[in-house]
Amino acid sequence: MPQVEIYTDGACSGNPGPGGWAAVLIAGGIEKEISGGEAATTNNRMELTAAIEALKKLNRPCQVRLYSDSAYLVSAFNQGWIRNWQRNGWRNAANDPVSNPDLWRALLDAAQPHTVEWIKVKGHSDNVYNNRCDKLAVAEIKGRGSNNA
Repeated sequence: MPQVEIYTDGACSGNPGPGGWAAVLIAGGIEKEISGGEAATTNNRMELTAAIEALKKLNRPCQVRLYSDSAYLVSAFNQGWIRNWQRNGWRNAANDPVSNPDLWRALLDAAQPHTVEWIKVKGHSDNVYNNRCDKLAVAEIKGRGSNNA
């Protein structure tokens, strides 16, 4: 199975507000950057969208190491939250509806063909790829008219 490293990040100016997402995919010594955004969204939606869009770029099953500074994203998989949410009809431990169920479902679909290791990295630190994703995501916000990103 091909091995791919994916770094993702999402950003938002205001929450909700204009947002951007970005990912860097690395495989076989080749790096590919992707990014996008929305005029009115939240930071968590952009974090999830970055992971979805990156995984959708893979055209065959891969062994993926996905790096994110989002505890929300990484913990959902590594701490079993997402399995519990599914089992409980997309309700959380407090029996409230889970936020962003549309994106969680899309993420599960995008991840399904792959073996994904979810890795938490410290944001705005010394990780070159996380910093690159942050810059790309913020650029997407600025491209949507926000001056305070």
